Amino acid sequence: MIEVIGASVAVDGVTMLNPVTLQARRGDVVAIRGANGSGKTTLLRLLTGQLSPSTGTVTVNGSVPDPREPAFRARIAGMIGLPPFARDLTLREHATLVGATWGWSVEASRAAAEEVLDQLGLARLVDRFPHELSSGQTQLAGLAVTLVRPSEVIVLDEPEQRLDQDRLGGVLRLLRGRQRDGATVIVATHDDRVVTELQATPVHLAEAA
Repeated sequence: MIEVIGASVAVDGVTMLNPVTLQARRGDVVAIRGANGSGKTTLLRLLTGQLSPSTGTVTVNGSVPDPREPAFRARIAGMIGLPPFARDLTLREHATLVGATWGWSVEASRAAAEEVLDQLGLARLVDRFPHELSSGQTQLAGLAVTLVRPSEVIVLDEPEQRLDQDRLGGVLRLLRGRQRDGATVIVATHDDRVVTELQATPVHLAEAA
Protein backbone atom coordinates (compact mmCIF):
# COMPACT_ATOMS: atom_id res chain seq x y z
CA MET A 1 0.00 0.00 0.00
CA ILE A 2 2.81 2.44 0.91
CA GLU A 3 6.39 2.39 -0.35
CA VAL A 4 9.02 5.00 0.46
CA ILE A 5 12.47 4.44 -1.03
CA GLY A 6 15.32 6.74 -0.10
CA ALA A 7 13.04 9.76 0.17
CA SER A 8 14.53 12.97 1.50
CA VAL A 9 13.50 16.62 1.57
CA ALA A 10 15.71 19.70 1.39
CA VAL A 11 14.45 23.28 1.11
CA ASP A 12 16.85 26.06 0.11
CA GLY A 13 19.78 23.85 1.03
CA VAL A 14 18.37 22.99 4.46
CA THR A 15 17.71 19.29 5.11
CA MET A 16 14.19 18.74 6.43
CA LEU A 17 14.24 14.93 6.17
CA ASN A 18 17.20 12.61 5.80
CA PRO A 19 16.75 9.69 3.36
CA VAL A 20 14.21 7.21 4.69
CA THR A 21 12.90 3.90 3.39
CA LEU A 22 9.76 2.14 4.62
CA GLN A 23 7.03 -0.16 3.40
CA ALA A 24 3.55 -0.74 4.78
CA ARG A 25 1.02 -3.24 3.52
CA ARG A 26 -2.73 -3.14 3.86
CA GLY A 27 -3.62 -3.46 7.55
CA ASP A 28 -0.14 -2.53 8.81
CA VAL A 29 0.43 0.07 11.52
CA VAL A 30 3.67 2.07 11.37
CA ALA A 31 4.84 4.50 14.07
CA ILE A 32 7.21 7.25 12.95
CA ARG A 33 9.57 8.04 15.85
CA GLY A 34 12.29 10.60 16.30
CA ALA A 35 13.32 13.78 18.05
CA ASN A 36 11.73 17.11 17.26
CA GLY A 37 13.20 18.28 13.97
CA SER A 38 13.92 14.77 12.68
CA GLY A 39 11.35 15.14 9.89
CA LYS A 40 8.35 13.19 11.16
CA THR A 41 5.81 15.74 9.96
CA THR A 42 7.73 16.22 6.72
CA LEU A 43 7.49 12.49 6.01
CA LEU A 44 3.74 12.56 6.62
CA ARG A 45 3.43 15.48 4.20
CA LEU A 46 5.18 13.36 1.57
CA LEU A 47 2.68 10.56 2.11
CA THR A 48 -0.30 12.91 1.81
CA GLY A 49 1.05 14.68 -1.28
CA GLN A 50 1.61 18.04 0.40
CA LEU A 51 5.32 17.82 -0.45
CA SER A 52 7.38 16.10 -3.12
CA PRO A 53 10.65 14.34 -2.26
CA SER A 54 13.96 15.98 -3.19
CA THR A 55 15.43 12.51 -3.69
CA GLY A 56 13.92 9.04 -3.76
CA THR A 57 10.34 7.99 -4.37
CA VAL A 58 7.03 7.82 -2.50
CA THR A 59 4.06 5.79 -3.73
CA VAL A 60 0.66 4.99 -2.25
CA ASN A 61 -1.00 1.98 -3.85
CA GLY A 62 1.50 2.24 -6.69
CA SER A 63 0.85 5.90 -7.52
CA VAL A 64 2.65 9.12 -6.65
CA PRO A 65 0.61 10.98 -3.98
CA ASP A 66 -1.39 13.78 -5.60
CA PRO A 67 -4.19 15.42 -3.59
CA ARG A 68 -5.62 16.83 -6.83
CA GLU A 69 -6.45 13.31 -7.99
CA PRO A 70 -9.92 12.14 -6.85
CA ALA A 71 -8.76 8.52 -6.57
CA PHE A 72 -5.93 9.49 -4.24
CA ARG A 73 -8.14 11.80 -2.16
CA ALA A 74 -10.64 8.97 -1.74
CA ARG A 75 -7.90 6.63 -0.55
CA ILE A 76 -6.20 8.62 2.20
CA ALA A 77 -7.35 10.51 5.29
CA GLY A 78 -4.75 12.63 7.02
CA MET A 79 -4.57 14.98 9.99
CA ILE A 80 -1.37 17.02 10.13
CA GLY A 81 -2.32 19.81 12.49
CA LEU A 82 -5.89 20.73 13.31
CA PRO A 83 -8.23 21.03 10.31
CA PRO A 84 -10.11 24.30 9.78
CA PHE A 85 -13.50 24.59 11.47
CA ALA A 86 -16.46 26.76 10.55
CA ARG A 87 -17.67 28.77 13.53
CA ASP A 88 -21.36 28.31 12.71
CA LEU A 89 -21.38 24.52 12.17
CA THR A 90 -21.82 22.05 15.04
CA LEU A 91 -19.63 18.99 15.45
CA ARG A 92 -22.36 16.81 13.98
CA GLU A 93 -22.71 19.13 10.99
CA HIS A 94 -18.95 19.26 10.43
CA ALA A 95 -18.58 15.49 10.46
CA THR A 96 -21.63 14.92 8.28
CA LEU A 97 -20.48 17.51 5.75
CA VAL A 98 -16.98 16.06 5.52
CA GLY A 99 -18.23 12.51 5.10
CA ALA A 100 -20.63 13.55 2.34
CA THR A 101 -18.01 15.67 0.61
CA TRP A 102 -15.55 12.78 0.55
CA GLY A 103 -17.81 10.14 -0.92
CA TRP A 104 -20.52 8.96 1.47
CA SER A 105 -24.18 9.50 0.66
CA VAL A 106 -25.82 12.03 2.98
CA GLU A 107 -27.57 9.25 4.90
CA ALA A 108 -24.38 7.19 5.23
CA SER A 109 -22.46 10.30 6.23
CA ARG A 110 -24.92 11.10 9.03
CA ALA A 111 -24.61 7.55 10.35
CA ALA A 112 -20.81 7.58 10.07
CA ALA A 113 -20.64 10.96 11.82
CA GLU A 114 -22.73 9.74 14.76
CA GLU A 115 -20.64 6.57 15.05
CA VAL A 116 -17.24 8.30 14.96
CA LEU A 117 -18.27 11.06 17.35
CA ASP A 118 -19.58 8.44 19.77
CA GLN A 119 -16.42 6.33 19.52
CA LEU A 120 -14.33 9.39 20.37
CA GLY A 121 -16.44 10.27 23.40
CA LEU A 122 -18.07 13.31 21.80
CA ALA A 123 -21.67 12.08 21.67
CA ARG A 124 -22.86 14.60 24.27
CA LEU A 125 -21.14 17.44 22.42
CA VAL A 126 -22.46 16.86 18.90
CA ASP A 127 -24.51 20.08 18.96
CA ARG A 128 -21.65 22.21 20.26
CA PHE A 129 -19.80 24.71 18.07
CA PRO A 130 -16.00 24.50 17.71
CA HIS A 131 -15.37 27.66 19.74
CA GLU A 132 -17.23 26.09 22.68
CA LEU A 133 -14.79 23.19 23.01
CA SER A 134 -11.81 22.68 25.28
CA SER A 135 -8.35 22.07 23.83
CA GLY A 136 -8.66 18.29 24.18
CA GLN A 137 -12.19 18.28 22.77
CA THR A 138 -10.96 20.29 19.79
CA GLN A 139 -8.27 17.68 19.16
CA LEU A 140 -10.92 14.95 19.21
CA ALA A 141 -13.12 16.99 16.87
CA GLY A 142 -10.22 17.23 14.42
CA LEU A 143 -9.74 13.48 14.57
CA ALA A 144 -13.48 12.94 14.08
CA VAL A 145 -13.71 14.98 10.87
CA THR A 146 -10.62 13.14 9.61
CA LEU A 147 -11.71 9.62 10.51
CA VAL A 148 -15.28 10.05 9.26
CA ARG A 149 -13.90 10.01 5.72
CA PRO A 150 -13.87 6.72 3.81
CA SER A 151 -10.20 5.77 3.50
CA GLU A 152 -7.73 2.95 2.99
CA VAL A 153 -4.81 4.84 4.53
CA ILE A 154 -4.90 6.92 7.74
CA VAL A 155 -2.06 9.38 8.41
CA LEU A 156 -1.94 11.15 11.79
CA ASP A 157 0.61 13.53 13.28
CA GLU A 158 0.85 13.08 17.06
CA PRO A 159 -2.83 12.26 17.66
CA GLU A 160 -2.11 12.08 21.39
CA GLN A 161 -1.66 15.87 21.62
CA ARG A 162 -3.83 17.57 24.26
CA LEU A 163 -5.54 14.29 25.23
CA ASP A 164 -5.80 12.72 28.67
CA GLN A 165 -5.24 8.99 28.99
CA ASP A 166 -8.95 8.06 28.83
CA ARG A 167 -9.53 10.06 25.65
CA LEU A 168 -6.37 8.69 24.08
CA GLY A 169 -7.64 5.19 24.83
CA GLY A 170 -10.77 5.89 22.80
CA VAL A 171 -8.69 7.08 19.85
CA LEU A 172 -6.50 3.99 19.97
CA ARG A 173 -9.51 1.66 20.12
CA LEU A 174 -10.96 3.34 17.04
CA LEU A 175 -7.66 3.04 15.16
CA ARG A 176 -7.31 -0.63 16.10
CA GLY A 177 -10.78 -1.21 14.67
CA ARG A 178 -9.85 0.51 11.42
CA GLN A 179 -6.66 -1.53 11.22
CA ARG A 180 -8.63 -4.76 11.71
CA ASP A 181 -10.90 -3.65 8.86
CA GLY A 182 -7.83 -3.41 6.61
CA ALA A 183 -6.78 0.23 6.82
CA THR A 184 -3.08 1.05 6.80
CA VAL A 185 -2.26 3.41 9.69
CA ILE A 186 0.80 5.69 9.74
CA VAL A 187 1.21 7.72 12.91
CA ALA A 188 3.98 10.05 14.05
CA THR A 189 4.19 9.95 17.82
CA HIS A 190 6.31 10.57 20.90
CA ASP A 191 4.02 8.39 23.04
CA ASP A 192 5.11 4.82 23.82
CA ARG A 193 1.51 3.90 24.62
CA VAL A 194 0.48 4.65 21.04
CA VAL A 195 3.16 2.31 19.70
CA THR A 196 2.43 -0.46 22.19
CA GLU A 197 -1.36 -0.51 21.97
CA LEU A 198 -1.44 -0.24 18.19
CA GLN A 199 1.29 -2.92 17.98
CA ALA A 200 2.95 -0.58 15.53
CA THR A 201 6.20 -1.18 13.68
CA PRO A 202 8.47 1.71 14.67
CA VAL A 203 10.50 3.62 12.08
CA HIS A 204 13.12 5.85 13.70
CA LEU A 205 14.22 8.97 11.85
CA ALA A 206 17.69 10.43 12.18
CA GLU A 207 17.70 14.06 13.24
CA ALA A 208 17.85 16.36 10.23
CA ALA A 209 20.84 18.68 9.87
